[in-house]
Amino acid sequence: MKSRNHWLSTLTLLAAFALLASACSDDGGTAVEDFQFGILLVGPEFDQGYSQAHFEGAQYAIEQLGLPEEALISLDFINPADNPGLTPEGVAADMISQGADLIVFNSDDMRDGAFAAAEQNPDVPMIWVSGDSAWEDGKDYRSDLSNLGNLWGQMTFGKMIAGCAAALETQTGQLGYLGPLTNDETRRLVNSAYLGAQYCWENFRGGNPADLTFDVTYIGFWFEIPGVTLDATQVVNDFIDGGADVVLSGIDTTQALVRSGQRADAGEQLWAIPYDFVDACQEAPDICLGVPYFNWGPAYLDIAQSVIDGDFEAEWQWIAPDWADINDLDSSVVGFIKGNGLSADAAANLDTFIAGLGDGTINLYTGPLNWQDGTPFLGAGETASEFQIWYSDQCLEGINGVCDLG
Repeated sequence: MKSRNHWLSTLTLLAAFALLASACSDDGGTAVEDFQFGILLVGPEFDQGYSQAHFEGAQYAIEQLGLPEEALISLDFINPADNPGLTPEGVAADMISQGADLIVFNSDDMRDGAFAAAEQNPDVPMIWVSGDSAWEDGKDYRSDLSNLGNLWGQMTFGKMIAGCAAALETQTGQLGYLGPLTNDETRRLVNSAYLGAQYCWENFRGGNPADLTFDVTYIGFWFEIPGVTLDATQVVNDFIDGGADVVLSGIDTTQALVRSGQRADAGEQLWAIPYDFVDACQEAPDICLGVPYFNWGPAYLDIAQSVIDGDFEAEWQWIAPDWADINDLDSSVVGFIKGNGLSADAAANLDTFIAGLGDGTINLYTGPLNWQDGTPFLGAGETASEFQIWYSDQCLEGINGVCDLG
């Protein structure tokens, strides 16, 4: 008869094998303790905006996996103006040589580099943020790049909420939108902010649609680069000097809030809405109406876990907010934090608006809607598809400003 100690030893060995199997799967997984996450940031790591949101999202994933901070390999300012000698594919290759098991390209601007890197390293899982290469119905679909997935949050909702907040507080009926470069992504976000503003102006303020002005100016890149883009601070000044009392930001950094705050401190009645980062209101909290932000951590954790488990797939993910709580940092990829500048009445109306978006009783992408040049976008009663919203060829009719700068 076998002894009790023998059975205990056998069970211990079986448990050890089970742990080993879970840590390093037969189908190409990675031991958790060996996992390394590589991320390329288009802007500065601590910009209080877009790139910082990505960096902190990657940090969240690493922390949730119980890994040390050294498991995150990051490099910022990956763009031709700031670092003309670097290519995304070259940076990715260097990260892979350092042991990265997952590479994230955090900008639409890195499209060509992401494609090249995925082609050169077909066994390394990669994510091109905001892209459509893994979308079978997308214009950039690449069936050959089975290691390159796409990730984006449905910030269309965040911008609708931002536009609503702006319309609820404005006293002049004039809104300014500080835009980055122009492409389908940035036009869809401008359009969403405009639709949110118009809805709340009419339905909560009882305003005439013709009495709400929505102006957009694009600076030429995701953030200001002296000598390359327009001066973001000057654009904000121009909005305010033209009568706008709320400036919404679509760029990666916080000039819209900072400059509006400076002028408010000098005695003007102004508000602003930054973008991208959960704590962005801290730059000028008293005039901040709130911030639509990305919370990449939950999605990055899921993707990292799939790499560890060996079941990563190149998917196109356009993730909606968690409508049960859009500010749950463990579940919602898109959120909106209300700012100190939002009045109690406006905040209550904004909650009603958010609830309507969440339960589907408010659907702003329903016709009739025209493009800026007057051609039809959606017919009466027609609801836009994901494809129609994603590929926004123009700004909508009613938005002032040139939206096709390229």
